[in-house]
Amino acid sequence: MKREILISLSICAMLAGTGTAFADSFGAIAYSPRTAALGWSYDHQTQRSAERTAQSNCDASDCRIAIWFKNGCGAVARGSDGWGAGWGGGRREAEFRAIRSCRQNTGGCHVIRWQCSGAE
Repeated sequence: MKREILISLSICAMLAGTGTAFADSFGAIAYSPRTAALGWSYDHQTQRSAERTAQSNCDASDCRIAIWFKNGCGAVARGSDGWGAGWGGGRREAEFRAIRSCRQNTGGCHVIRWQCSGAE
């Protein structure tokens, strides 16, 4: 009886350690420099799928992918005469990098869109 209990406990311990790994999650933000239109996506299984969705959600003919991200966040910042984008492990890091990127081109930068690929 003790042997059966030990075997059962061993099997339960092994099964508990075989949890399913989390799949990668992609997102993207599309941006139109001419009209400031935006499109975005999140929780996609591939970069390509995330980019396609963001592009199709952007309502201007000159929309382009500003940033894509995997298991993290992306942001787009716009300034007086230009824009920039950035990504990071969280919203604040993505926004900081987007503003820093924007400031390399222009002044008066502020975040106009952020999005995370997973739950944030």
